[in-house]
Amino acid sequence: MTTGATSVRHFMCEAVVAFRDRHPGAVLEFRTEISGRSCFDALAEGAVDLAWVTVGAPVRGVEQRTVVELPWVLAVRADDPSARRSRITPADLAGGGHIRLPENSSSRTRLDTAFARLGVRLTSDTGVADGETAILLAGIGMGRAVVPALPGQAATGPVRFLPLPELPPLPVGWAVRRWTALNLPARSFAGLIEEQHGAA
Repeated sequence: MTTGATSVRHFMCEAVVAFRDRHPGAVLEFRTEISGRSCFDALAEGAVDLAWVTVGAPVRGVEQRTVVELPWVLAVRADDPSARRSRITPADLAGGGHIRLPENSSSRTRLDTAFARLGVRLTSDTGVADGETAILLAGIGMGRAVVPALPGQAATGPVRFLPLPELPPLPVGWAVRRWTALNLPARSFAGLIEEQHGAA
């Protein structure tokens, strides 16, 4: 399957253990891809059975299934003046000092679309390759970062996460070539993730 360390850490650890107990002889291989497009390409080539992706527009030859919808939060340093607030509105984000998610990511595209609809314009002089790096940079005072709230992600040390309830949640889940053609171990693993998180 295609996924990354962040997805394994926040979505799959329990399922990996349960899968190994149920299918001790099955091969479980994780491949990291840099974008949703590369995940879909790997599926089309038959290189993987499953891909963990941001669920979006239909892709020819691929079936997508939302497992969980992630709310957006603002990651800020604990001593930032906004850290004492219980929630943030999109209008509060206007201006600079933001750490931007990668431009080729589905999450960045959805975020930009949501901000455009709300008439909010962010400016940034810092970019990252992934959300976890954005959180780390926010923690050392490099700016603020709008990121999806991941399961098990808690405010620790120098970082606080402030809800952004006005932004539409980010749907994530499985992509496969065809569910009906999926082999039993792959279907079992996908099902374990859905049981763990409760499919959206």
